[in-house]
Amino acid sequence: MVAPLTGGPDGAGSRDTGGRPRAVGPGAAAVGGTDRTRVRRLPDLAVHDRATLHAVLDAGRVAHLAVGDGDQPYALPVAYARDGDRVLMHGSTGSRLFRHLATGAPACLTVTLLDGLVLARSAFESSMNYRCAMVLGTLTALAGEEKLAALHRLSEHLLPGRWAEIRPPSAKELAATLVLALPLDECSVKVSAGPPDDPDDDLDRPVWAGVVPIVETYGIPQPDPRLRHDLPPPEW
Repeated sequence: MVAPLTGGPDGAGSRDTGGRPRAVGPGAAAVGGTDRTRVRRLPDLAVHDRATLHAVLDAGRVAHLAVGDGDQPYALPVAYARDGDRVLMHGSTGSRLFRHLATGAPACLTVTLLDGLVLARSAFESSMNYRCAMVLGTLTALAGEEKLAALHRLSEHLLPGRWAEIRPPSAKELAATLVLALPLDECSVKVSAGPPDDPDDDLDRPVWAGVVPIVETYGIPQPDPRLRHDLPPPEW
């Protein structure tokens, strides 16, 4: 489990920037530098350093991939993994939308990590602490050794250590799998962290205010009823 970013000189933003760190400015490795990725709503929450982009993507496991098909937009939940400066995902070759993405259709991938509920003294000021990354671009289908290496990277991100223990994909399974790569060329990152930002005239209200953290944890492993060997569960 990756600890949430909570604001600091490394680039995390917050709702109230008066006494807390602001997002860093664009630099050589900046993200969010295009007109399409510029944060317009609460721009002080924008984070421009690529290290924070990588940290958000590395902490997540599920993204939503949006694509238009004719006049109808779709948003697909997909498992993913970051591989350097690109994001990898896989799906069935029988998926119409994945085949559409493989042709170079423009897409938008978003990853959102919910870190806490911000309980203010009013409904208007109540909010959430979160980290969110958005990536725009077109996807490319991978083949051959690059495809197999991408599946290995996906497995290690989602199921650490399992690739060395499980059966590798067969030729038939590889043929039925479409692996796509999305470059991290046009991205934006937004981070909200910290306590409520109540106005002064609400501070005397007899209402509890603060942050309820939300964390993601692994539960107790549940063995397959057909497990034929006495094996310990993975230690994650």
